[in-house]
Amino acid sequence: MENRALLSVSNKRGIVEFARGLVLLGYEIVSTGGTARVLREDDIEVTEVSELTQFPEILGGRVKTLHPAVHAGILAKDSQAHEDTMTEMKLPWFDLVVVNFYPFENVIDQGGVTRIQAIENIDIGGPAMARAAAKNADRVTVIIDPNDYDKILAQLQDTGKVDWGLRQQLQLKVFERTSSYDSAVAKYLSGRHRQSD
Repeated sequence: MENRALLSVSNKRGIVEFARGLVLLGYEIVSTGGTARVLREDDIEVTEVSELTQFPEILGGRVKTLHPAVHAGILAKDSQAHEDTMTEMKLPWFDLVVVNFYPFENVIDQGGVTRIQAIENIDIGGPAMARAAAKNADRVTVIIDPNDYDKILAQLQDTGKVDWGLRQQLQLKVFERTSSYDSAVAKYLSGRHRQSD
């Protein structure tokens, strides 16, 4: 099975160097529009998610990764039944998922932000992919923090895989982050951060 990483980040810090390291280790890089553009500017070969799904990004980018061809590759387990389904449907597997979220908290902390602007910065696809990958941490490594890139690359370079202990830490980090993210959205919507249109 080919090593494949899905990269879709709002915070681009360190992503070029990380992707280049993955390519040197033999990974195919699949990415969404904005991230793909940044990687291509540095001559990193990328397959766009829309090529993989055969479905374009639509609604101004609101829908791009919410597709079975993406989520099946993240959620598939190491089982014969899942392998048979993936093969039959010609779906790609993902070993690594690198994602971070629209900066909702930063946006609402700025003065003069309208409710519509705040709502547009609620990420849907990012948390969905991160949660799916964290659920399947037995097989998939999920990275939501650029500060973790170096340790991931170091393990992949040394042993060819990410050990279970680190995958568990990354799994926990995802659910802590999605919990705090959802809490920030709920707090904002509850009226504690009152914004006018």
